[in-house]
Amino acid sequence: MKELLRRLLTGIVYVVLLLSTAYLNSDAFDFLFMAFGLGCLYEYRRIVGIKGYYIFIAYLALWWAYIYLIPTETPRLVLLGVTLLINIALLRYLFVQQKKYFSTFELYLIGIFYISGGFIFLTMIPYNENGFAKFLIMGIFVLIWVSDSFAYLVGKSIGRTKLFPSVSPKKTVEGSLGGLIFAMLAGYILSKYETSINTNQWLTLAFIIVLTGALGDLLQSKFKRAAGVKDSGAILPGHGGIWDRLDSLIFAAPFAYLTLKLFFYVS
Repeated sequence: MKELLRRLLTGIVYVVLLLSTAYLNSDAFDFLFMAFGLGCLYEYRRIVGIKGYYIFIAYLALWWAYIYLIPTETPRLVLLGVTLLINIALLRYLFVQQKKYFSTFELYLIGIFYISGGFIFLTMIPYNENGFAKFLIMGIFVLIWVSDSFAYLVGKSIGRTKLFPSVSPKKTVEGSLGGLIFAMLAGYILSKYETSINTNQWLTLAFIIVLTGALGDLLQSKFKRAAGVKDSGAILPGHGGIWDRLDSLIFAAPFAYLTLKLFFYVS
């Protein structure tokens, strides 16, 4: 009971922090996710065993350049393409049974594009020609939280079929489907309040975020299993590390960014 209460209180503080920074001040939102990115990179670096601080310098340089200095679309699309290629390549690592040993160079690339790229595109999502779309990014947070919460609740109550037992033995097919269904329902409700994208686009976005977010969760579990650790850190009582809490979001963010770009291009 004490552990559940600690987990609940940490979750409330985390949700309030994210929503308040997104709602009140775009600069605070930018700074928060820049800091979260540093925290995730620290945990990733420790788990995969790379040395030095070059990965932090590379992340800060990329983040500053793409958030504040680069106004044109082409460099963003190049970074998006490389980030998506790295993420798709990591899916092979997720699903292949044989143990994979990454070189130090590969581990740096993964950190720079999978984690750093995820935070950069997550930070860029709410910015458009009309300013800072705070309700859009808050809606994306809601989709992830609804999916995660109902996947847990449905899986706990009626889950029987293991989803990916070799990587995450507690996740079930029933829980994953429950998370998807409730996230789609949340997307439908969100479409009534955030009208920059229509109902069908919200439903499409919800499906893509839930699918890629689930893959991101499993991928992070694969990294932890390979390292023989339960959590990526201990900074969030009851939740583990920052990477544990944001694994779904950072993997899903480039796919969500691409989806929104296609929506606005098509519309």
